[in-house]
Amino acid sequence: MTAGEKAKAKTEQAEGKAKEALGTAVGNDRMAAEGQAQKSKGDARDAKEKAKDAFKH
Repeated sequence: MTAGEKAKAKTEQAEGKAKEALGTAVGNDRMAAEGQAQKSKGDARDAKEKAKDAFKH
């Protein structure tokens, strides 16, 4: 996995988790949903990079 893509995935996951928690804490459903979507996007990017690594070896 390229370091840049791995870092981007982890950043998206962390930002999404924080946004989701903040949205839930303040009762903003839209912000919580956006955070969950961002976290899922980071998870997907991470999975894609891991799959690419698996086929390299």
